Amino acid sequence: MADLHITNLHVRTEDREILKGVNLAIDKGEVHALMGPNGSGKSTLANTLLGHPAYEITEGQIVFKGQDITEAEPHERAKAGLFLAFQYPVSIPGVSVANFLRMAMNAKRDEPINVKEFRNELQHAIDLLDVDRSFTSRHLNEGFSGGEKKRAEILQMAMLAPDVAILDETDSGLDIDALRTVAEGVQRLHDEQGLGALIITHYQRILHYIKPQFVHIMLEGRIVLEGGVELVERLEREGYDSIRQEFGAHV
Repeated sequence: MADLHITNLHVRTEDREILKGVNLAIDKGEVHALMGPNGSGKSTLANTLLGHPAYEITEGQIVFKGQDITEAEPHERAKAGLFLAFQYPVSIPGVSVANFLRMAMNAKRDEPINVKEFRNELQHAIDLLDVDRSFTSRHLNEGFSGGEKKRAEILQMAMLAPDVAILDETDSGLDIDALRTVAEGVQRLHDEQGLGALIITHYQRILHYIKPQFVHIMLEGRIVLEGGVELVERLEREGYDSIRQEFGAHV
């Protein structure tokens, strides 16, 4: 069984069913892209995987590293090795990036990390991702540009070393330089740590920098088409309309 295995997942919020039987399997070290137009259910899947309370699972199962986490709390999923990069990261005034990273690491450990070990790991992550050391002294996301917020998340990923990361439209609102920085960071973590990633997007541009091994197309709460990078190329040529026509979707 894959490290992350989603079976027949049905999810609703309030009185509306959004996911209608999603099946997906991701192993550590694999890069998957989940694509689809706005409203197709991509972000609902991301939030459900990390246990957002607004999304009710009515049917199906989420298994991570052999454990059923369908009903697990968000912190339990994170401790197990799942990570969600948010579309709109929140600011935490008064808490430096470095202190936040240390608190996040301690939340995953039985014993707090000592100062020397933390400094060594932080320096390694800074070097790996080509981040300015002074960046870690700033208050988390306060006054950050979109690119800086994403850089902070990638740095958090490097420190927490999750098995599988869910990147929910992490390319949203980024200029080309910020997008390249984020993409290169994810690629470096994949290469060094064996990070598995699900890149959720409705654009193709981030996939020019991170080459997925597997591509999934979502329409109307279902994954309707799966393949490799040839699906990205098809979307660039034809858009989502041809896929809607092929599968009878009316999004």
